[in-house]
Amino acid sequence: MDDVFRASTELSDRISSDLKRRGMRFVGTAIVCSFLQAVGVINDHELACFCHPPTR
Repeated sequence: MDDVFRASTELSDRISSDLKRRGMRFVGTAIVCSFLQAVGVINDHELACFCHPPTR
């Protein structure tokens, strides 16, 4: 099992860079990644976690 907790993903890196390019501040990749987790775009629960969706 992967014991590394990531604070960013490729998607959060791209979104953060785009928002910064558009003039927004305080939108680092960790903040964007946390937002994406909160709204359900990213699911990075461990496989053994009860919150991880069952595999099909």
